[in-house]
Amino acid sequence: MLQSIPIENVLFLDIETVPFYSDWEQLDPQGQNLFDKKTAYRRPEEQSAELYYGSHAGIYAEFGKIICISIGQVRGEALRVKSYYGDDERDLLENFGALFNHPKMQQVILCAHNGKEFDFPWIARRFLIQGMQPPKPFQLFGKKPWEISHLDTMELWKFGDFRSSVSLELLAHVFSIPTPKDDIDGSMVSSIYHIDKDLFRIVKYCEKDVLTLANIFRRMRQEDLLKITEPL
Repeated sequence: MLQSIPIENVLFLDIETVPFYSDWEQLDPQGQNLFDKKTAYRRPEEQSAELYYGSHAGIYAEFGKIICISIGQVRGEALRVKSYYGDDERDLLENFGALFNHPKMQQVILCAHNGKEFDFPWIARRFLIQGMQPPKPFQLFGKKPWEISHLDTMELWKFGDFRSSVSLELLAHVFSIPTPKDDIDGSMVSSIYHIDKDLFRIVKYCEKDVLTLANIFRRMRQEDLLKITEPL
């Protein structure tokens, strides 16, 4: 039962990712060839790898980078939020990874929307690519399924139905939670970062997603919504 989980142990998490390079031409020829191969069966037949790169490279950990990780923890009736962000992904990940050195983080339960298929593996892969070991909560090798402290609100909503998925925005709507997409949505992040150079707008958006995520989890536990956010 979700109600049996100490909510103060749950670390709500969301990431924002973008193509590593702003332009296809910045990829070396081998990288272009490998991107072409990786996406060949996912692109519309008429769309070139070059065009697909601009709109989709940010969903692949091999061709993208993390520009923001926002986290939140419930304390009383407030959600304490903190964001790790910047252009230097290695520095961002080092600072985020240091969080898990604290004794209080040893029993942490990670929670994200579609986290098991996106956020959690993305973070682990980018740590490795940057030459660092992922924090312990992201290391799954040798663990039994019941030893993995990961929660995924998309998975919780499926109730074993693996044929469908649901967006964070839709769940917010059905639970009468204010939408986090009142300014931008995920499809706009890459252009806002690479073209507009407005990282702080993306950080604010990411933090809204974390608040929405925490409130969806609370609704699933039949609890009141959190309306207050404070610095973590």
